[in-house]
Amino acid sequence: MKKYIIQSLRLTAVLLVLLCVIYPLIVAFVGRFSKGNGGGETISKNGKVVGYALEGQSFTKPEYFWGRPSAAGYNAAGSGGSNKGPSNAEYLKQVSDRIDTLLKYNPTIKKADIPADMVTASGSGLDPNISVQGADIQIKRVAAYRKLDEKTVSDLVDKNTKGPLLGMFGPSSVNVLELNLALDDLKK
Repeated sequence: MKKYIIQSLRLTAVLLVLLCVIYPLIVAFVGRFSKGNGGGETISKNGKVVGYALEGQSFTKPEYFWGRPSAAGYNAAGSGGSNKGPSNAEYLKQVSDRIDTLLKYNPTIKKADIPADMVTASGSGLDPNISVQGADIQIKRVAAYRKLDEKTVSDLVDKNTKGPLLGMFGPSSVNVLELNLALDDLKK
């Protein structure tokens, strides 16, 4: 038995060094060659950092495109889902309220046209992207509030649409912060 305890302690020590020291150093080293040098890819406007490319932000004004709801209040330190299932009454009320808000501010769309990502939070609660359909249903509202031509706003959505990863993994999406910054630039 003593033999197995010593082997277990040795294995634990080796794994601690490997997984708690060597692996994090390798990841940090590789991260230095990524966008943002491992500190996250920032989005800047006029030389000032206004957000992160992989972190959602809250937009509630009708003249902006709205992002995906956040279960974490858009707080990266408290990232996580709500853990409420589809049979939870509180969760169903939240989704129903979000649908009602979308229909109120976008009266030309039908309830059936609302994509799920516009009324449900992502697993992290920080998704910075919405589906192309989520952006499309907001074009009329944004164009009307900004007194812009719908075609202009639609073209802006198209310019800010990113295709699937490597052209085949996942759906096309739109980064809401980048789209709203481009929208602000139209006014200038």
